[in-house]
Amino acid sequence: MRILHLHSSFSAGGKELRAARLMNAFGPAVEHAIVSAQPGALSASVAIGPELTVAYPEDFPSLQGRPDPMRLLRLARAMRGFDLILTYNWGAMDAVLAHRLYGGWLRLGPLVHHEDGFNEDEAHGLKPVRNLFRRIALGKASAVVVPSRRLEAIALKTWRQPRPVVRLVTNGIDVGAHGRAPTPDAVPGLVKGQGEKWVGTLAGLRAVKNLPRLVRVFASLPQDWRLVIVGEGPERTAIETQAAACGIAHRVHLPGFVPDPSRVVGLFDIFALSSDSEQFPISVVEAMAAGLPVVSPQVGDVAEMVSVDNRPLITPAGDEAALAGSLAALAADEAMRRGVGAANRALARANYDENTMIGAYREAYAHALGIGSFP
Repeated sequence: MRILHLHSSFSAGGKELRAARLMNAFGPAVEHAIVSAQPGALSASVAIGPELTVAYPEDFPSLQGRPDPMRLLRLARAMRGFDLILTYNWGAMDAVLAHRLYGGWLRLGPLVHHEDGFNEDEAHGLKPVRNLFRRIALGKASAVVVPSRRLEAIALKTWRQPRPVVRLVTNGIDVGAHGRAPTPDAVPGLVKGQGEKWVGTLAGLRAVKNLPRLVRVFASLPQDWRLVIVGEGPERTAIETQAAACGIAHRVHLPGFVPDPSRVVGLFDIFALSSDSEQFPISVVEAMAAGLPVVSPQVGDVAEMVSVDNRPLITPAGDEAALAGSLAALAADEAMRRGVGAANRALARANYDENTMIGAYREAYAHALGIGSFP
């Protein structure tokens, strides 16, 4: 079986690492080709098992450009020879439209679209033109897979996709792996010192994550606290500049991308998000499985994801003072951190195991292919 993956980006982020985990779960019986709308953005490939057959075709037509008929035809022709076509987010939507227009004529394999959220240009509101484009392009998709109830409602009501097409698949992780105690030097180039406490996050360093905000709300914490931002991306300089402006550059650490978050998240004492937009962030599930309390704006499904004990720490979106207050309250109360973290761990073990997620994706892909079971 051959699967084509068309990504808005294959840089190491939540949806990309989930795709890699699914590829690993499907095993060597499936061959994959991966295309990124952002040329060269392929860092998530390090999470793909070496036993798999994976190609990165450099001659694939660009996923970005004007959606004129001839360009869309070139995209459609490039999809020939694959049993299943998987598209991800807005950056691959031209390919979705090409499949709708020419898929029947070219006898292309079925298409399943995955929508995980929005970049900074739609973080504060969806664009009507894009909504119309999605509504038209998705007209012949075998499934539209979303991880959050908010996105499910958007797919049904705004993009007007039929109920049987829209599939809500909650993100899951290897809960057991995240419960293991990490070593103090698990973060590359950084060792957790005796008596140190860490506020940590796992995130692509992108504008929509608003990590300079996290630097600002962290700045008032006592000197024995460190902020550790694990990830890579174009906003590194902006984060470093904000840390310097707050006079805490020596307490803010950006060690880069870590391919296995389960090895490091347990070093954090508090997990924090500062995003303008999220849906069902895998990083929150990872933090919960490691027994951490979570501080976050109320974006996407975050408030519903965490335990009841944790919900008072989820603050109104955009309210920086409230976010700082939640962080300060947790930092000052070790018993609260332990109690909330234990409740989160129990909830993660009960609800967010990756085997359930993998099974749901297998079923969605098998249904699209019209077969009884997926590898």
